[in-house]
Amino acid sequence: MEFFKIRRTIPFMRHALVFNVISAITFVLAVFFLATKGLNFSVEFTGGTLLEINYQQAADVDAIRQALDKAGFKAEAQNFGSSRDVLIRMHLEKSQSSSDLSQKVMEVLKKQDPGADLRRVEFVGPQVGEELANYGAVALLLTAFLIVVYLWFRFEWRFGLSAIIANLHDVVIILGFFAFFQWEFSLPVLAAVLAVLGYSVNESVVVFDRVRENFRKLRKASVPEVIDSAITGVISRTIITHGCTQLMVTSILLFGGDTLFYFALALTIGILFGIYSSVLVASPIVMWLGVSREDLVKPEKPKQEAVV
Repeated sequence: MEFFKIRRTIPFMRHALVFNVISAITFVLAVFFLATKGLNFSVEFTGGTLLEINYQQAADVDAIRQALDKAGFKAEAQNFGSSRDVLIRMHLEKSQSSSDLSQKVMEVLKKQDPGADLRRVEFVGPQVGEELANYGAVALLLTAFLIVVYLWFRFEWRFGLSAIIANLHDVVIILGFFAFFQWEFSLPVLAAVLAVLGYSVNESVVVFDRVRENFRKLRKASVPEVIDSAITGVISRTIITHGCTQLMVTSILLFGGDTLFYFALALTIGILFGIYSSVLVASPIVMWLGVSREDLVKPEKPKQEAVV
């Protein structure tokens, strides 16, 4: 399906060096912010206390946050299960115990609403958070490795290498944004980063598949011309697919509440940079690695004449 069709091939590869210089600068800045500022990990990673509070009426989550902030608590509050249940995540200081912290929090909340009832207190230790961080890193590395293997078998090793460079470029830039702005990095954000890896490789596969097809059809075209034709041919599909996806993500970003806000934000950054990297980073790297028609199109065997 196409909303429009571009009749003239756009010479993307003519400006490949410019695109990749921009990507390299962005990547270096993201690494710099990660190294200097680091990520603002949530309670799941750093350890802390989870409190489940029940109210007799629908809870005003914004008012709860303001009351806790005014009392000097670093807390995250969100609805949990129903409008009358609230889950509060709190970073635990070294000088505090989980029970003391929960008592002080309940004193603040009961002043605001005497009907507040503490249902559950759960402590998340730093060791659990460290294990989650390690498992998250392993998940990223394993996903990257499987992507390379998949593209290697489906196309050729140059495509696998270029795709993983482009995808890691997306991941590092997402993390760089979260480090620079000190947005909270939680488990939903980690899930979004993993989703971006799969999403970006899907776009790369579409472009690479068209490149292989064009090598068969455009026999006299050079490698840059083949890649330009492939990218131009999938532009309409890219706009439809990514546009529809971004509409859904934007609705989560605007109406999903605080729980899903950073999840949707990470997806938004990943989708935008994923389009850019799949088309303007991965494809030039394939070209510079020296891909040729012989790598993808097997030569036809000459037909043998029957001997009478």
